[in-house]
Amino acid sequence: MNNKFSVLIKDKISSYNKKIIVPSDKSITHRCIILASQCCGISKIAGLQSADILSTVNGLRRLGVRIEIKDGMFYVYGNAISGFKKFTGIINCSNSGTSLRSFLGILTCYPWPVTLTGDASLRKRPVRRLTNYLERIGAIITHPKNKKFSLPVRIHGTYDWALAQQHYLKIPSAQMASALIYAGLQTKGVTEIIESSAETRDHTQRLLKSLKGSDIIVKEKKGKRITRIRGQAEMHRFSIRIPGDSSSCCFFCVQTLLSKKSSLLIKNVCVNDTRIGFIKILKRMGGKIKILNNKKYFGEPVADLYVQSSNLRGIKVPMKWITSSIDDLVVCSLAFGLAKGQSYFKAPEMLLKETNRIKAISELLNKLGIRAKIIKKDSLRIWGNPNIKTKSKKIIKISSNLDHRVAMTCFVAGTLGANILIKGFNTVKSSFPNFLKLQKQIGAKYEIKKN
Repeated sequence: MNNKFSVLIKDKISSYNKKIIVPSDKSITHRCIILASQCCGISKIAGLQSADILSTVNGLRRLGVRIEIKDGMFYVYGNAISGFKKFTGIINCSNSGTSLRSFLGILTCYPWPVTLTGDASLRKRPVRRLTNYLERIGAIITHPKNKKFSLPVRIHGTYDWALAQQHYLKIPSAQMASALIYAGLQTKGVTEIIESSAETRDHTQRLLKSLKGSDIIVKEKKGKRITRIRGQAEMHRFSIRIPGDSSSCCFFCVQTLLSKKSSLLIKNVCVNDTRIGFIKILKRMGGKIKILNNKKYFGEPVADLYVQSSNLRGIKVPMKWITSSIDDLVVCSLAFGLAKGQSYFKAPEMLLKETNRIKAISELLNKLGIRAKIIKKDSLRIWGNPNIKTKSKKIIKISSNLDHRVAMTCFVAGTLGANILIKGFNTVKSSFPNFLKLQKQIGAKYEIKKN
């Protein structure tokens, strides 16, 4: 299934009572591999093997990092801080925004020119917000001559003249914070990153705090997160088995809540508070979700999720939950559409993902016969209808637009009764390569159509 293909869902999923394990967390896997490349010794990582992760792996290999993949493990032979080899070619990040922003941060302190590019979707995403900070450190970054400052970009880092900075992120972004941390790890002196919200993901900080040799302090003050890193510390190898991806399990949570007489146990999921805004949203809607068997691993909270069929009601999503649910609002919108009453949320960051997700959601819901209206480009109002007959005589054709979360949301909609053909479903391999396998495990029926 490496080639382009579509998926057709004709039949409604039957009731089920199952147990599944979702793949390892994508965000944590990226960060583990990147940090391991800058440690001393061989690190062992049991994590997600997907197209996005391979973009990070292949980029690091171009920088001279030896990475072996065997028996479900990544073996990363660390080059230590400032230990990458000279490379002046192109690093293709494909569809991975995390890879792109990570390499921009990493290459800030390497004094040679590297060009970063990606696929058609990634080339549309602006990077100027991040590169403004990296230029202050000393990097020279050349953008295409367009207003969006999109890909490809050429970064010529600095070394002797790298300046430790205090960075204030007015717009919260875990990827930007992580990129600045990667730059700070290689910069002499103390780098300070102040995030305007403590709600953004903090996986990089948690992992660094768990690594021997790192010099990092993280504080929360008046709703802000302050991270201080002393650069050029010698970090040591580590071994980790990464917990399940909370954003991946969200699709199955929504699917189970909306499927009659069904229940699902999802084992060993990362329940970091910065990642489970969707649980707060779904529970406020009346969703039956229990967090069981809590434990902590490498600074990350891990637990099992038990989900049962529920009657949902529409809600206005609090802004304080948006950041921690930003990747999950796509499939949560399907829950809004099949709930009783109106729902509303505002999420500007959704405009800057693999596609305009606000527009994509609106198009899907309206095709299903659910009224959804875009308000001021970055907000969506949805008039839910739990009694709607989602089954259509005609096949509803929808393109993924190279957005894996849109594709999987369409699939969930199909299993609830819609007659849907999803074009470009292969994009799912970027984050969830065994999605269809797990869907089959709970009883979903589908056909694969090769393009």
